[in-house]
Amino acid sequence: MKTLFDLRGNRRLTAAATLVGAAAVTASLVAAVPAPVEQPVNEAANVSVAFPARQPSLAIPAHEEVLLQGSTTGSYFWDDSSGRQGDTGLPAIGKPMQQGMFASPSWPLGTEGYIFYKGKKAKFFIGDRGPGVPSDSGVMLDIDGKTFAELTGTTWNEDTLTVGGDLGHIPIQYVVTKWGDGPGLRGEPVPFSSGAWRG
Repeated sequence: MKTLFDLRGNRRLTAAATLVGAAAVTASLVAAVPAPVEQPVNEAANVSVAFPARQPSLAIPAHEEVLLQGSTTGSYFWDDSSGRQGDTGLPAIGKPMQQGMFASPSWPLGTEGYIFYKGKKAKFFIGDRGPGVPSDSGVMLDIDGKTFAELTGTTWNEDTLTVGGDLGHIPIQYVVTKWGDGPGLRGEPVPFSSGAWRG
């Protein structure tokens, strides 16, 4: 006949065996889960896909601060000082025309941020002035032609400095993450005719 002491010993043995078994199962489950794989980052691309449709600020890197966000109409340009297609010379910032360089009628030169169009995102910096007269009608951002073509899924023609297709203006959302040190006015964009670009 088993005594109370024998039953207690079995309980301890059973509890210890249960703990050892649970630890073995947990260890095997942890070993079976694959380690997370870091995804490569393509920093060379100017335009990327996917942003929350109603909250573009959620699509910017966590280390960048949202200073201003809004929406406007964007057009495109390419001022390479060739004199073609209304080219007005080298960009106001003193750098050669390049992808990612946008023009604003009022924001300070050097301002940085992102624009969003139909689920695509493009990083920009303000390097020139414009649109001119169209800004009086609410066209407040000139997008470089190469980025405009990528956003709209068309092609950029280096010879004619034009974008394929029939889009010349697109509705965009913008997020400003850094104000530039150059002349201009911080805040909501205002038309070129206001003279705010003079600083």
